Amino acid sequence: MRMSKEEALRLIRDGDLKELGKRATAKKKALHPKGITTFVVDRNINYTNICWVDCKFCAFYRHEKDADAYILTFDEIDAKIDELLEIGGTQILFQGGVHPKLKIEWYEDLVEHIHTKYPNITIHGFSAIEIDFIAKVSRISVEEVLERLRAKGLASIPGAGAEILSDAVRDVIAPKKIDAEVWIDVHRKAHRLGIKSTATMMYGTLERDEDIVEHFDMVRRLQDETGGFRAFIMWSFQGENTELLRLFPNMQKQSSNRYLRLLAVARLFLDNVPNIQSSWVTQGPYIGQMALLYGANDLGSTMMEENVVSSAGAAYSMAKEEMVRLIRDIGETPAIRNTAYETLEMLA
Repeated sequence: MRMSKEEALRLIRDGDLKELGKRATAKKKALHPKGITTFVVDRNINYTNICWVDCKFCAFYRHEKDADAYILTFDEIDAKIDELLEIGGTQILFQGGVHPKLKIEWYEDLVEHIHTKYPNITIHGFSAIEIDFIAKVSRISVEEVLERLRAKGLASIPGAGAEILSDAVRDVIAPKKIDAEVWIDVHRKAHRLGIKSTATMMYGTLERDEDIVEHFDMVRRLQDETGGFRAFIMWSFQGENTELLRLFPNMQKQSSNRYLRLLAVARLFLDNVPNIQSSWVTQGPYIGQMALLYGANDLGSTMMEENVVSSAGAAYSMAKEEMVRLIRDIGETPAIRNTAYETLEMLA
């Protein structure tokens, strides 16, 4: 029987942590019976840090006239991709700030350049808010943005910008950002065009447990409708250098217990999302490893470069060799995957 929102809320508040781990592991094994834990060799490329949205939880963005504002040149982007190819990478996670002036033609040129020069690199890029704003500034529909970028080589879109899918929370932490239903609808439109995506959640700001469960439910309902989410990824708010922490200095740092609890409930509730990713970038390698015992079947990315959460104080990094060791250490088989969660290489 499918988990209800009421049951999810009860487990978040009162569920026994060890029992949650056992239940989430059983669910994971039912979905992934071969005991394989995957990861992808990729690189984050933030093409610009210029952003007009001014999210209070973000320490990465800059305004256009700031001294350290940038837009990467195509040559600079090529150099980053060349470095990724040297370590056997297959994917770039491509996103930036929401630049107030860049229109669809600039993005088309960028995606076409990368896809033409590096046909073996998968472009997983542009969050829902970027796509929504490209449509607005270019005076075209979201569907046209997606169709035109797909035609140039965009393969899939990340789930960034979801934060908590509650407008009451979003109106405080990111008042200029798209509403929760708009985020869902951009992904709906992408899925209908055959563009897969991921779903994310950033918790630990001002949300209630009920908001978290509603977030899970919105993701599950869209997945029932489209089947377009490949994975769910969640992480805790990283507050260093952010306006939100200055406004709410008593905001509690989220515990490892809380992360594992929410992860396990997510695995149990999101019965139609095939993959759950561990967020070792914010939790550290060992809680990242523990996540594999609380429902996660994927360690995410080797993340050759990460600029956004590191700007807010997350300083963890992990080499491919350490990922392999952590996976083997819990008795599972490591494997390198691609963006579509297809196994490229077993590392047994």
